[in-house]
Amino acid sequence: MKLGIIGGTGLYDLAGLRDAEPIHMETPFGEPSDAYTRGRLGSVEVYFLPRHAHGHRILPSELNHRANIFGFKKLGVERIIGISAVGSLREDLRPRDVCLPDQYFDRTKRSTDHTFFGRGLIAHIAFAEPVCPDLRRHLHAVTQEIVSGDPRHQGQRVQNGGTYVNMEGPAFSTKSESLYYRRHGFDVIGMTSLAEAKLCREAEICYAPVCMVTDYDCWHESEETVTADLVLANLKANAGLAGEILRRATARLTKDRPCSCGNALENAVITQAEQVPEETRRNLAPIAGKYLG
Repeated sequence: MKLGIIGGTGLYDLAGLRDAEPIHMETPFGEPSDAYTRGRLGSVEVYFLPRHAHGHRILPSELNHRANIFGFKKLGVERIIGISAVGSLREDLRPRDVCLPDQYFDRTKRSTDHTFFGRGLIAHIAFAEPVCPDLRRHLHAVTQEIVSGDPRHQGQRVQNGGTYVNMEGPAFSTKSESLYYRRHGFDVIGMTSLAEAKLCREAEICYAPVCMVTDYDCWHESEETVTADLVLANLKANAGLAGEILRRATARLTKDRPCSCGNALENAVITQAEQVPEETRRNLAPIAGKYLG
């Protein structure tokens, strides 16, 4: 079993990774954010990628999500956990709490960058349930166990499920936007996770986000305005929790995948195999090759 981990803002290395070595990857979609780090957590082979690169050099709107997920697929990864910083849109979901969303609301303008398909090969994945339910259940059980059993995390809350609003950034929301999202009952807001979920589904990789709440966005009148310093301070405080979640979750994963993520393309490819251009067929072989004969 091979597990992928995407580190978000503040998480650029994975503590406890044994026998670590960098892997530089070329893809048909360009370069991933950084070199992947291959190593072992316990008995599990892990591939870690800092989403924004070491030193945090890539804007959310500059991320090459296709290259990132394609690289994981070429490496044989079957599951990916994405760690993300988010703002809360709920009074009861406080800074330093954890949210495990199961839905997304898209506020981006980059749909062509959020799919591997096109260029003569068309597929339409089912995306009603965008997060792997099995991986999310596993992460919830582990996270709840840690938070409830460790006095260092006393008072922190774990929300299982919810809607992640994916905006583009890099500016944070206007107050009008933030209040709009609250009126519609959304839970958290971020800039990166939706594309990862879409591309993982196309790549038949299980995906689940672990969202570390850093602020109340800008809707909350009595809280300080969201700033990069505030986000980083709360992320630093939660870095230890994120690492512990990853270590325990990895140790308890089994090889079996009881979900349907592993055959997500089975009824999704529309183009007849003989009509697919050779270059597209060659480039997408790791993604769709088994469906093209």
